[in-house]
Amino acid sequence: MMTPAELELRRYAVQGLVAEAGRMALDYFGKQESLGVTMKGAQDWLTVADGAVEDFLRQRLAVLFPADTVIGEEGGGAASDAVWIVDPIDGTANFARGDRNWCISIGFLQDRVPTIGIVAAPALDELYIGQRGQGATLNGRAITVSGTEDIKRAYVELGWSTRIPSERYLAVLERGYAAGCSVKRSASGALGICHVANGRTDAYAELHINAWDVAAGIVIASEAGASINDFFAGDGISKGNPILCATPALAPQLREITGIS
Repeated sequence: MMTPAELELRRYAVQGLVAEAGRMALDYFGKQESLGVTMKGAQDWLTVADGAVEDFLRQRLAVLFPADTVIGEEGGGAASDAVWIVDPIDGTANFARGDRNWCISIGFLQDRVPTIGIVAAPALDELYIGQRGQGATLNGRAITVSGTEDIKRAYVELGWSTRIPSERYLAVLERGYAAGCSVKRSASGALGICHVANGRTDAYAELHINAWDVAAGIVIASEAGASINDFFAGDGISKGNPILCATPALAPQLREITGIS
C-alpha cells in the first residue's frame, strides 16, 4: 500500500508529463498533413501521434516509477498492484479530422482501485485532475456534477462502439429519447466522462468501452460526485466493460434505459 506522499508524487509528476505530451500532440494536430492516418478497423483511427505520445509517456513513467506497470491502447501491457492505464489520443477520429474534441488520458490504479486520473485536452486548453479522496478540478478549480434530477431535462452522451451490434445501441438511443432525454455523441469517452464531472452533461453511457478510455475519467467523475458502475469488475482492465456515469439522481432511471447495472 502506497503512502499519501507516494501518491502525491505520482500525481504531480504525471501532471508534468501530460503537459509535455500535450504540447507534443498539439504540434502534430497543427500539422494535419503529417499525421499518417491509418485505420485499425471500421471507424478505428490511428495516427503517428498516437504512437509517439504513448511511447513518450511509457519511457518517462519507466524512469520515474520503474516498479509500476503500464497498459496503453497502442502497446498493451500487464496489470499489477500499481498500474498506469494510458490513452495517448482519445478521440483519434476527431484529432485526425481537425476537431478539437480530443484528449490525453492517464489513470492510475492501486490494488485495482482507480486512484489518480488526469485528462488533458490541449486543443481546448483544459486539464482535469482527480485523486481519490481529494476531489476533482478543471484548470485548478473544483468541479461537481450537475444537479439535474428530471430525466426530461437530462443531457446525456451515448458512446458508440463497433464491438456492440447496432441494434442494441439504437434500442438504448430510442429508450433515451422516449424517456425525454436529449442525447449526443462527441466521440471521446474520456472527455464525455469529464463533461459529466463538470456538469456540462448529466450522464455518459457506453455499452462497451476499453479501460484506457475511462480509467482517468472514473476518478475525476467519482470525485466530482457522479454515480458510476463498477467498471473494473471481472476482466474490465483487460477486456473492457459497459460504463454508466451519471448524476446520482438520474442514475436509477438511466440504468433501466441503458441496461447497465
